[in-house]
Amino acid sequence: MLDAPRPFLDVTRSVTGRAWIDRLDAATTRTATAIAQRAGISEILARIIAARGVSLDEAATWLEPTIRGLMPDPSTLTAMDALAERLAKAISDNEAIALFGDYDVDGACSCALMARYLRHFGIEPQVHIPDRIFEGYGPNIAAMDKLIDSGATLIITLDCGTTSDGPIAHARQRGADVLVIDHHLSDHELPDATALVNPNRPDDISGLGYLCAAGVTFMVLVAVNRALRNRGDTGLPDLLKLLDLVALATICDVVPLTGLNRAFVVRGLEVARRGDNKGIAALALAARLSGPLNPYHLGFLIGPRINAGGRIGNAAMGTELLTVDDEHHALAIAARLDELNAERQRIEVEAVEEAAAVAEMEIGSGEGPPVLVLASANWHPGVAGLIAARLRERFERPTFAIALGPDGTGTGSGRSMPGVDLGRAVIEAVELGLVAKGGGHAMAAGVTIKPGQLGPFRSFLAGALSVDVTAARAATALSIDAALTARGASLDLVHDLERAGPYGSGNPGPVFAFPAHRARFAQVVGKGGHVSFTLASEDGARLKAIAFRAASTAIGDALLRDGDSAFHFAGALSIDHYQGREQVQLRLTDLARPKG
Repeated sequence: MLDAPRPFLDVTRSVTGRAWIDRLDAATTRTATAIAQRAGISEILARIIAARGVSLDEAATWLEPTIRGLMPDPSTLTAMDALAERLAKAISDNEAIALFGDYDVDGACSCALMARYLRHFGIEPQVHIPDRIFEGYGPNIAAMDKLIDSGATLIITLDCGTTSDGPIAHARQRGADVLVIDHHLSDHELPDATALVNPNRPDDISGLGYLCAAGVTFMVLVAVNRALRNRGDTGLPDLLKLLDLVALATICDVVPLTGLNRAFVVRGLEVARRGDNKGIAALALAARLSGPLNPYHLGFLIGPRINAGGRIGNAAMGTELLTVDDEHHALAIAARLDELNAERQRIEVEAVEEAAAVAEMEIGSGEGPPVLVLASANWHPGVAGLIAARLRERFERPTFAIALGPDGTGTGSGRSMPGVDLGRAVIEAVELGLVAKGGGHAMAAGVTIKPGQLGPFRSFLAGALSVDVTAARAATALSIDAALTARGASLDLVHDLERAGPYGSGNPGPVFAFPAHRARFAQVVGKGGHVSFTLASEDGARLKAIAFRAASTAIGDALLRDGDSAFHFAGALSIDHYQGREQVQLRLTDLARPKG
């Protein structure tokens, strides 16, 4: 019988309405003690590791993940050997190769990986990234014709292609071979590609379905290197130098940071910090980053700028930036992406305000629908996913935002929550004829709808996902890893905690509770309505703190009106590198009034 979650600091209802629970049960606490003793690490670091399901025997690998130790034989992926042999032959024969990628960060990184690999052999591939608005997701016949007419005899699709039966069949009828490298969910009807590698295809038993497309692409390159070596080729590329691209895609695609993905990010960050990729380095300058690159920088500052090109500008800019070697060219592209990102933020704010107002009316005073499906002719298709993400976070339920065109056709994106498989539901809706086109994975999906399909799609999702959404929303209690004081939140502690990272999907960042502290000097800062304050303990210790987007929320009201009162605070610790000086900062998640 499983232990019931233990309340933390006796908080059953915080100012945001959540209960606080101890992330560790009695058994996990015992594991943490054993890990601390065997690994010679602090008790608090051991608690973080054990709370994420790491066993005593796995702790050493978790602390020092390596590509060699965690990567399986690429041949465990279905069709890998056939794909690797075909690509190796194309390289040996100096064949004309074209790449067809997706317009997001994962697609850009996957294309950049392949392009840089092929460039090592003197092959400069054609690259086509579809326009999000005019072409939509995935291969299309016109683009395939263009690549073939320009001489391509081998087309490689990256982060797309698994559901592109028609365009792939057309390309093959015209005499081109097509290799598909993807990770998106699929039904049983796979396209007739020359070879298709996707750990989420129904007949793949590799267990690597958690990889993003760039992770799958990296494994393809490992297999191609082996195939070329078997052909007697020497002077093969050092693939470890490309791990910065894999790390960037892995973080931005929000895939689980477990297993091989942890090694990709840990080792990829080491590469990224050297600044070898001129594009990533240029974006770091454009984003005005301080301190060494970390997962937050990649996911929230660099990634959105790459995506900005695909959302409201030229979709190919991201791939171009990540493959360019000229520093001045890289800086120019990065500056343009920075401008587009600022414009994207403005568009997003306006659209989110409209969408939130509609959602509040739809939910009303009750529970509202389990899945929000919102549509508007006022929204830019490029920010639909961002609208969905903001509303999913605000209303704690899966959300679709659909931008409607003049003819009533809509393109949109959905964002889900742990335990609710949105991609699978969308694929089922496509099979039932409820939407024109769609696909994705558990946490994110995209759809194209025709006039008259919005209502049936909304009803289908409500019925198909209601039980899962109810369970997921019931599990929204805030899990706390440990209690700290403002004095105990030291730089040494935060640096120590980095050993259990990178944190993200599948490896949640540590959340600490600060019992009976006070908020001093609270004020609203920035355009996003953030609230900055100083966390103060009874012994006089102080800790810099911020609550993002908290103004006009229950958290913001408590900080700004009742800061002198004692609260229990909960949040994550990070290091602020302002003006070259390291300082610990609390990113507030929640707060609660002490009982008694």
